[in-house]
Amino acid sequence: MRVSNRHIIYVQGYDPRGLAQYYRMFRTELRKFARLYQLSATLSRPHSKSDDEITSWSIETKAHGDGQAWQTRTTYDFLRFEDFIQSDLTAPIWRTVPHAVRLYLWMIFCGTIGRFWRASWRFTIFMTWPHIILLLETLVAAVGGFMFGKGLDALGAPWPLTWLAGSAVFVALLWGALRYFENQTYVLYLLRDTIWTIQFAHRQRPDWDQRIDRFAKYLTEVVRASEADEIVIVGHSSGSFLAAEMLARALKLDPSLGRHGPRIMLLTLGGNFPIVGFHKAAADFRDHLAQLAVEPQIDWIDCQARKDVMNFFKLDPVTSHGIDVGSAKRNPTIVPVRFREIIRPDHYNLFRWQFFRVHFQFVMANERPHAYDFFMIVCGPVALRERMAHPAAALTVVTTSEGPERELAWSALAVSGPARTSTPPDLGTTKEQPARRRG
Repeated sequence: MRVSNRHIIYVQGYDPRGLAQYYRMFRTELRKFARLYQLSATLSRPHSKSDDEITSWSIETKAHGDGQAWQTRTTYDFLRFEDFIQSDLTAPIWRTVPHAVRLYLWMIFCGTIGRFWRASWRFTIFMTWPHIILLLETLVAAVGGFMFGKGLDALGAPWPLTWLAGSAVFVALLWGALRYFENQTYVLYLLRDTIWTIQFAHRQRPDWDQRIDRFAKYLTEVVRASEADEIVIVGHSSGSFLAAEMLARALKLDPSLGRHGPRIMLLTLGGNFPIVGFHKAAADFRDHLAQLAVEPQIDWIDCQARKDVMNFFKLDPVTSHGIDVGSAKRNPTIVPVRFREIIRPDHYNLFRWQFFRVHFQFVMANERPHAYDFFMIVCGPVALRERMAHPAAALTVVTTSEGPERELAWSALAVSGPARTSTPPDLGTTKEQPARRRG
């Protein structure tokens, strides 16, 4: 319940920015977290293993004064896929666009898009967004090419020349629009993301599978050797299903995982499990979800937010796939998160329509003390299981300056473990506490 030593294993999603930018973001957000709660937090420099597949750093966090003192040490592993992702993003446009369009049409005809729509119409619209923008850019380029050809025709140019010139202008305009507006539309990135997801669901990416297998082996080694109080496996966005895959494969390597050593927690944030599991070919993936749903020694927390269009809000990652394990089901515990309550109102209104920024709020610092706080999960003194079972008490422990109130909160955390239901206490309903003021 009281954590002094924690090990975080963060599984990267399909984000091409990779280690350097993630570490810079982590460092910046850690400083914001420390200022908010008036803590001291020291971050080490990252160091990688020889294969550069895993990079680690450590955080020392301390609270002093007002009758309260606690200290935690966190080892943070960043499991990397950026080399694969960046390689995907170098694929030429002429190959990416037809491939992605063909796959999207295939998903329509085989009913996958319909399943997405029934699960989350908001996510389905977001998934369709790059195709809508692609269609608009294609139409504008086609008009430009047509008008150029008509202009040559009016000058008396022969038909083959006007057709070839118009086609060339169309291709040039479309290529230019895709390249020039990519930073605003993310069309090419999202199309390549879709291609990768479908390939992964159909087990057509052996490079990814092999690395996940190595990560699973690494996890078993960490559990055997670690002296941490808890090991938290974190997956954000597409990292959610990659983290679940890694853990399920680790359990096959060592079925006793979680029965010895530190407590093991799986924390998925802004997850999108259906983009893999709703494909009929992903039977192995659904088997792994069923395994995690009943695993007695693993606690799985799945955090979702209505404002995030990139996750499937109010969707059980297990039952939504048609998996029925009956009364044996104990995972996941679904936790709704309200970003409006952890961000200052003036700031929230500035980025609420920036979908990628909203999506990343799951792993960024709060601007107001709240029961959901990624950096308090990483650095705080309360274990994740108890934090999610008793969010108000967990918040009181780190915000109150009153000794009796704090001890009462610790007692509440010790009363029981988390409810084994799909709907635990809503973190959005937790009463906000003021940050501690030190003399």
